[in-house]
Amino acid sequence: MAMSGGQPVPSLTQEILGHLGLASKTAAWGTLGTLRTCLNFSVDKDVQRLLRAIAGPGVDRSTIVDVLTNRSREQRQLISRTFQERTQQDLLKSLQAALSGDLERLVVALLQPAAQVDARELKTALQASSGPAKDVATEILATRAPAQLQECLAAYKHDFQVEVEEDIKGETCGMLRDLLLALAKGSREGYAGIIDYNLAEQDVQALQQPAGPCSEGTWVIILTQRNLEHLRRVFELYRQRTGHELEEAVQTRFHGDSQVALLGLASVIRNTPLYFAERLHRALQESEPNYQALMRILVSRSETDLLSIRAEFKKKFGKSLYSSLQDAVRGDCRSALLALCRAEDL
Repeated sequence: MAMSGGQPVPSLTQEILGHLGLASKTAAWGTLGTLRTCLNFSVDKDVQRLLRAIAGPGVDRSTIVDVLTNRSREQRQLISRTFQERTQQDLLKSLQAALSGDLERLVVALLQPAAQVDARELKTALQASSGPAKDVATEILATRAPAQLQECLAAYKHDFQVEVEEDIKGETCGMLRDLLLALAKGSREGYAGIIDYNLAEQDVQALQQPAGPCSEGTWVIILTQRNLEHLRRVFELYRQRTGHELEEAVQTRFHGDSQVALLGLASVIRNTPLYFAERLHRALQESEPNYQALMRILVSRSETDLLSIRAEFKKKFGKSLYSSLQDAVRGDCRSALLALCRAEDL
């Protein structure tokens, strides 16, 4: 068993087994996230710990990290409300005043409602001039559950006084604009357990049509409206019929931001945890780690599927995400990112 900070770190297998063993005791353990509802939660104790951490002669960063990375987002929201009631101070503003740099940004992401964090990331992505930065918009719109997406879009309108569709129209163009607008509608079909073989064949034929404006619209409709199980069958049928993966057609037929967005969406459809594992690996391989990407993914997936992402990361790259973070990440936010990742995968 690996060690972290002098404490034994459970393996991924042990953690999943532990999760399964407790699944019948509480619905809060019903995900493959690394961060779950704390069962011995005392909001008053947490408020006191945080108050002492920021009120002393020196800021106790380790206590702040320990509290915030061991509570669910719902529990963190309760801590914030209780802190306000007890002290007449805003916890987020108090922590922002006490911290700086990447750790401050990570604490903001942990304490704010998920929809507000997503809305801010989406706004930044749409305003970015570079294609890779705009790709974050596809990530958020394509990977959030329907209810999460609706909350994000409502937060976007509330915080920025504009509908996200208006910003998409103003900041993007061409097929990327059409793709993002379609994703923002959140009209993807749910999987009803029925396989429509005829529709799958029709979709494969439609995707094989010669390139042109009409075919671009067909690609957008199919990839943003069909349920994921159906699309995985379409991908397999496409390979069988053409001898090529769908992604090869994307690389041949599309260019620039449209190609990047389509490739990202195809990756999400095939295997969402693997998609995030690859993005984390890319963020860690840069000359200076992309802390914004690391924070966005680890925070947003910590209560949903980070265990699955860790497993895909180890399988694809031959090294655990935990070790990769240990080797690449420096600075104040290192301990918090490792805490969200949670454990070594042996």
